[in-house]
Formats: sequence, C-alpha cells, structure tokens
Amino acid sequence: MALGLRCFRLVHPAFCSSLTALTRTVSEVTLQTVRGRQDDRGQYMAYAAVPVRHFATKKAKAKGKGQSQTRMNLNAALVEDIINLEEVDEEMKSVIEALKDNFNKTVNIRTSPGSLDNITVVTADGKLALNQIGQISMKSPQLILVNMASFPECTAAAIKAIRESGMNLNPEVEGTLIRVPIPKVTREHREMLVKLAKQNTNKAKDSLRKVRTNAINKVKKSKDKASEDTIRLIEKQISQMADDTVAELDRHLAVKTKELLG
Repeated sequence: MALGLRCFRLVHPAFCSSLTALTRTVSEVTLQTVRGRQDDRGQYMAYAAVPVRHFATKKAKAKGKGQSQTRMNLNAALVEDIINLEEVDEEMKSVIEALKDNFNKTVNIRTSPGSLDNITVVTADGKLALNQIGQISMKSPQLILVNMASFPECTAAAIKAIRESGMNLNPEVEGTLIRVPIPKVTREHREMLVKLAKQNTNKAKDSLRKVRTNAINKVKKSKDKASEDTIRLIEKQISQMADDTVAELDRHLAVKTKELLG
C-alpha cells in the first residue's frame, strides 16, 4: 500500500501536466519536458509533451467562405521583360469602350440615323459600314432614308444588313432609295433591345476572352525567363484583370437594361 502511494506521488504531477499540454496548440507543445517530483535520489523525472492537432470547425469554415480571395497587385515594371501588363490592361479597356459605343449607337429606344452608321454590309469588295456606301438622313421622326445612288449595286446587300441588324427594322426599297420606318416604342420593342444588348455584351466577353488567352499564352512562352511561381503569379494577375473587366461589362449591361425597360 505504501509503495503504491509513493508511485502515485511520482506520476500524478506529470499526468496533470500532460493534460494541460493537450489543450495547447502544436506550436506550443512541439517538445517540452515536464518537471516531476524529486525522488529519493534527488533526480527529476522527464516526460515528453503530447502534440495535438486542432481542426477547423464548420463554423470557422463557413466564415472563411465569405471572405474574398487576396487580390494580386504585381508591379508591371518588374515583369515587363515577360509581358507588358499595361498593354493588356489597355486592350481590356478597349473592349469596354467598344461595348459602350455599341450601346450608344445601336441599342436605343429611339432609332436615329447614327444607329445605322456602323451596320456591316457584306459587299463584293468586302465588309463595309453602311455609312461608307450610302447617305443616311432623317426624313421625319418616324422615317430614316438611305440613299444608295453612289453604290447602287450594294442596295440589296444593304437592305439585308439592315434587316438582320437585330434592331427590329424592316426596310423598304424604291430604286436606289431605302426607306427605314422607325418602330414604335412598345414593350416588345424594349425587350428586343434588351436581348440585343445581352448579345452584344456576350460578344464583348468573347473578345475579352481572346485578349486574356493571348496574354497568358505569351506568358507561358517565357518560362525560360522566370520561375514557375513568377509565371503563375502573372497568370493570376491577368485572370484577375479579366474578371474585373467582366464585372464592368455586366455593370454597363445592367445600366442599359434598366434604361431600356424604364
């Protein structure tokens, strides 16, 4: 009995200290020694601490999902020998400007002569803008005229292009004069314009995708100039720039849709 009590006195402090170690993080208990009671010979007993791994709780994971990923902000000057990020940025911005210009010219409640200017006409000499082969004017608030006297051979092609422009126009021809009645502003007409705006936005995203792909392909060809980590960071930066541009295109579409539907 006396021997048992003596052993318990030796073990008890270490047992308590081990329980304390279990509540600490791994970094705090990598390897510690726990001081025990001094035995009869004046020596101390040493015990290794037990490392414990702490796992994230469901609540912590859910909180992490709501946080945005770290944004890239590479210094363009430091990677200019691999790719000119400023030029890539300008190309992406030009996609936005092209969409805004498209919206202003072709996606409006009230059709104007300027709306027909850039309609593409397929001719024997290639693709030409309508205002390059025809004289466009406003006859009245309800009628636009396109005079094809300078290029009469392109009249049929111009009519086809106007009809297929997606602007809900039904042109009529009198010799070399094309009459384009302006459609009434109905709910159906507004919804048709919204559909056209979405189509144009999708085309803009296709153009943006090409810019992104070309830029990343250029970076991949420069693997001999930089480490894999650097290449990966540049690709991430380009993808981030493209994502920001997509968000801007969607914002312009939302504004235009609200304007069209009233």
